[in-house]
Amino acid sequence: MINNSVGELAGLIGADAVVDDGPVDRSRLEAQVTDLVYDSRDAGPGSLFVALPGEHTDGHDFAGRAWRAGAVAAITTHPVPGGLCLVTEDPIAAMGVIGQHVTAAAKATGLLVIGITGSAGKSTTKDLLAQILEQVAPVVAPRGSMNNEIGLPTTASWVTADTRFLISEMGAKGVGHISYLCSITPPDIGVVLNVGAAHLGKFGSQDAIARAKGELIEALPGQGRAVLNAGDPRVRAMASRTTAPAIYFAVEGDAVDGVRPEVSAVGLDRDDLDRWSFELRLGDESHRVTLRLLGRHQVSNAVAAAAAAFAAGVPSVVIADALSHAESRSHWRMELHDLPGGGVLINDAYNANPVSMSAALDSLATIGKHRKSGDPTVTTTAVLGEMLELGEDSMRLHEEVGREVAERGIDRLITVGAGAKPIGVGALSAGMDRGAVHQVADTAAALQRLADRGPGDVVLIKASRDVGLEIIGDRLLAAEPDSGSAIGSRN
Repeated sequence: MINNSVGELAGLIGADAVVDDGPVDRSRLEAQVTDLVYDSRDAGPGSLFVALPGEHTDGHDFAGRAWRAGAVAAITTHPVPGGLCLVTEDPIAAMGVIGQHVTAAAKATGLLVIGITGSAGKSTTKDLLAQILEQVAPVVAPRGSMNNEIGLPTTASWVTADTRFLISEMGAKGVGHISYLCSITPPDIGVVLNVGAAHLGKFGSQDAIARAKGELIEALPGQGRAVLNAGDPRVRAMASRTTAPAIYFAVEGDAVDGVRPEVSAVGLDRDDLDRWSFELRLGDESHRVTLRLLGRHQVSNAVAAAAAAFAAGVPSVVIADALSHAESRSHWRMELHDLPGGGVLINDAYNANPVSMSAALDSLATIGKHRKSGDPTVTTTAVLGEMLELGEDSMRLHEEVGREVAERGIDRLITVGAGAKPIGVGALSAGMDRGAVHQVADTAAALQRLADRGPGDVVLIKASRDVGLEIIGDRLLAAEPDSGSAIGSRN
């Protein structure tokens, strides 16, 4: 954080500084704050801990742990014995004010803020962009999916006087939410990846999702840059919502409706582990890129990251080289692992929506096809859970996933939980053998079904985050000495 004392931040958020109901020593108010934390396990010397109520726990109960770890104060809704409290009615709003303050101070000395939103691919695109920008200057980017009113100001608090780029990942719970996030970290470059069916249940329609995602583009200054997916008509149309110039990106085969993308991928090819290479065109230059990430959908994520870096002035050759060396930084997203005793696990358990489900099934089928060419006994298994927040279209969309499982020739389907049952219904309606479709109640039952997998088999696990299928991946990998290392990395 940039030169902020406890007392300065207390004044900024309008909080009362309290220590065990007694007077506060001046030295404690002069202590410098290094960052915001909302998990006491992340607290360290100089941290400002934010006590948030949780579904099962209350952050106020962990303020003591944060202080013992070196936190200089805690933002609370009431005094907590044992340390300095900054008491305010709304700690989340206070986080936003602090994030906005830090960002404004850094922008005054040259910080460039790049906002990223979309229905799918935000975290991967953010990770790829960070690895490009790191080649030219210090970068602050979210860890995992810190894309809401809690995670975004926390990320902003990591900005220092040396930071040149801040990447702000922005999710949306409804119309107006991204506008609020943009008020915390006002973007200079706005990237919109796509408008899909994720969170359809919250928004009601894809047009409503487009209105919400487009708030990022509306927040751009006239001298900013809108980086838009030319292959998505709802995203393409967002250019009319800003006076900032638009830079379009696309992948070969996208229907761009006459738009000429400044950044594109052509000449696509993939290897037997479904890792893609392509010619990356940036303006008048062209460079070959060979991704280490799994799945064709990563090409679009890579091109979006390239377009954002291009808009930020990064040289084309640096962009291409960084993409060819970039690794996945977010857990449980298309991770590829060798399984103990043989076989391959595709762990994509972090989240799911219809678009990402299709992409994961494509990778499963592709890897399975290549492995079967060497060993016909290899089988492919999709372990799928519910896609949440799809609203009234949920059953239809789940059945479509099941039909795709059958149409892609996946050998076995295991659906986990009642919410995923329509996936099996769809698979059966598309002709999948009844003996190959298994509906189980929980992860333990799924693991029992997987006990008979063969030494060369390929297993995919995927569901929305709250379903918790990552447990299956952890159990399958438990006997592997180095289960954190993805196989097949390119040298």
